[in-house]
Amino acid sequence: MNIKTLIVGFFLLLVQPVWAGDSVPELLIKQTAIDVLASIKSNKSEYQAEPAKLYAMVDEKVLRHFDFDRMTSLALGRYKRKVKNSQKKQLVEAFRKLLVRTYAKALLEYNDEVLIFLPKRGKLDKGEVTIRTEIEQQGGFPIPINYAMYESDGNWLVYDLSIDNISLVTNYRSSFARVIKQKGVDQLIKTLQERNQEES
Repeated sequence: MNIKTLIVGFFLLLVQPVWAGDSVPELLIKQTAIDVLASIKSNKSEYQAEPAKLYAMVDEKVLRHFDFDRMTSLALGRYKRKVKNSQKKQLVEAFRKLLVRTYAKALLEYNDEVLIFLPKRGKLDKGEVTIRTEIEQQGGFPIPINYAMYESDGNWLVYDLSIDNISLVTNYRSSFARVIKQKGVDQLIKTLQERNQEES
């Protein structure tokens, strides 16, 4: 499984009803997906011709529900101590842009797969839950996709995604660590920026 599969799963919620009994984080994911998929279906040709419009839509409707500061810190692991204040903003922004472009391209591959919601884990009153889902596959086992969320000042934010128990943050942690260890934080920022240019 790869990051694209994980990301596509986030947007397969159009087939799922929004139940009155859903918790706030469950409603957030479902309602965001319904809104995004409606936009994709209505504007797919335009988005394919002008990716910048797709990036802007994803950024506005989806990624505002992600905590990129926390995701970046988790991806850096112990190397976050090596990041200077002057570098942090650039690093977070480059990481955010990378995910915007990855999400956007994955959206255009949506083919009406079915996503099933499982009982969430964690406690709302503790301010941290995992929204659990599975993508049904014809002729194959379901693919589990989970969204780790926490509450901050009354808002629920995603800080990690996992597929088949493999964390998105952990996947990036190894590559971040390798670049920083070999060439430093500035090189990591440059590498992410170059990838973003390639994806534009």
